[in-house]
Amino acid sequence: MAHWLFGEEHEALRKTVRSFVQKELVPHLERWEESQEIPRSVFRRCGELGFFGLKFPEEYGGQGGDYLASAVFKEEVARGGSVGLAGALGGHSGVALPPIFKFGTEEQKQRFLVPGIAGEKVGALAVTEPNAGSDVASIQTTARRDGDSYVLNGSKIFITNGAYADFALVAAKTDPAAGHRGISLFLVERGTPGFSVGRKLAKAGMLCSDTGYLIFEDCRVPAANLLGEENRGFYLIMDGFQWERLMMALVSVGVAEVALEQTVAYVRSRTQFGQSVARFQAVAHRLVDMATQLEMIRGLTYQALWLFVQGRPCLKEVSMAKLAATEAAHRIAGEALQLHGGYGYMKEYPIERIWRDTRVGTIVAGTSEIMREIVAREMELYR
Repeated sequence: MAHWLFGEEHEALRKTVRSFVQKELVPHLERWEESQEIPRSVFRRCGELGFFGLKFPEEYGGQGGDYLASAVFKEEVARGGSVGLAGALGGHSGVALPPIFKFGTEEQKQRFLVPGIAGEKVGALAVTEPNAGSDVASIQTTARRDGDSYVLNGSKIFITNGAYADFALVAAKTDPAAGHRGISLFLVERGTPGFSVGRKLAKAGMLCSDTGYLIFEDCRVPAANLLGEENRGFYLIMDGFQWERLMMALVSVGVAEVALEQTVAYVRSRTQFGQSVARFQAVAHRLVDMATQLEMIRGLTYQALWLFVQGRPCLKEVSMAKLAATEAAHRIAGEALQLHGGYGYMKEYPIERIWRDTRVGTIVAGTSEIMREIVAREMELYR
């Protein structure tokens, strides 16, 4: 059913993306999970179809659309049933590329944004460190100016597309004594001497999406690769958090929807005690609760999305949407697995992957605890 937030062009896009996901991605998900890698051809294909450029201007190879179009893409990819796939594609197009478009020089846009929109280069955002997660200001990676270069030293962890990316937006302290006011962002290319991937991290879920541990040892980066102004990197990072959290909420809505659909189909086809499992009241009522939770988080997420695209203050609403959607998606996935019985715990059923994947939603892009803290401050509860 069409929602008032989206126009006819958005619904047409939804049909196109849904068809693409079902025909070209879903049949290969298990193979990609086993290999723990998404082929680069998937990124190139998304670039060819214009999916990475939905909200970027045509002059850079984009479609000249809006954030609503990009939201449709994120939600529909998630409806394919893989948070890992949604995370990898979204980490590139929705996290790594926007800062380059907003704050990059024309030369940087031509070198990174244009091939990124085309799917020819894959990007990553590298902020989190072994001892610095939600507290971005406490990062320890440093960048020392030396002539026409900066010399980076430090490490990054839990970086989506980290082992796979052609370039990374790396946060480093250019003024270590200045706290968050001393952070800068750098575009660091694969192959730069001193930049290496320590290892690809093994995870409980999102197996097809690579998560890397990155190391910088006297890594010399040209000064021309500084993104935005020196010591303003913290604000560039914060600028992107709203959209990143909205993406996580949208992904949660999409994957919760497919979990519910698959479970309804399963209980209707499964027969026990001489009747369809769906006819047992305990099962039917559980499904009703799942459907109700889904519509609640959809409404909350779409409301936050509307405020965001209108340019209105929405820190509280986005944080609420991210909090509620990610937690509800995992609950719905858990209920879905339970209603599949023993089969739900088997890898041959997609619900097992969905259940594992949805767990990370309450951690990435700001934990549930941080979301609650943000909302509490917006409610002025600590006055």
